[in-house]
Amino acid sequence: MSKQIAILLVEDDDKLRSTIQDYMQMNEFQVIACPDGNTALNRFRELGEALDIILLDGMLPDIDGFDILKSVRETSDIPVIILSARESEREQIRGFQLGADNYITKPFLLSVLKEHINALLARSGRLSADKGELVKGALRLNTGERKVCLDGEPIATTPREYDVLLLFAQNERIVMSRNTILDRVWSNSYFGDLRTVDTIIKQLRKKLGKHSDYIVSVYGVGYKFEVDHEE
Repeated sequence: MSKQIAILLVEDDDKLRSTIQDYMQMNEFQVIACPDGNTALNRFRELGEALDIILLDGMLPDIDGFDILKSVRETSDIPVIILSARESEREQIRGFQLGADNYITKPFLLSVLKEHINALLARSGRLSADKGELVKGALRLNTGERKVCLDGEPIATTPREYDVLLLFAQNERIVMSRNTILDRVWSNSYFGDLRTVDTIIKQLRKKLGKHSDYIVSVYGVGYKFEVDHEE
């Protein structure tokens, strides 16, 4: 399995935001949805390189979408697709001049939006063939053989431990609740106690040894995976 693509979705229309989020998640994208510009900028600054693409509404209630694009381009070349009801040639040209990679006018088909995303990710090099290996700090996961090495030494994991560790590694710095972890790893096949997740985390931390703090507890929410804090 290749790294799950992380989308920052910025859209103030509740129905459209929910519809896009549901469709993209159904197609195995990770979606961080924001209802306004301030929330989007905070999430962008927080997640940084963990993001792969931004879907940006051109008309927001607090900050103009083009101003958000300016802020993003000050520090990042992450692909950005403008989604806007503003159809004029002038507005589209302005979007491209500010650094947008694509400009899609509303309304649009979700299937077409997905193809635009895939094409843009492929051109930017963010969507590539899976090489069967995922490296995070001292941790190396062979996704083809489902094997784990730590500091160059193999460590044994159960199937569920491996699945949770892979989920974390594919979504570094993204906070996930216990319910999210259950849904993503166990899907609809599990109806037990949320403490099952805590048990798996405890087992993984023990096996990670001195690197156990790769798995960070987020009080009142759940967990996230992070290796940068060791650098």
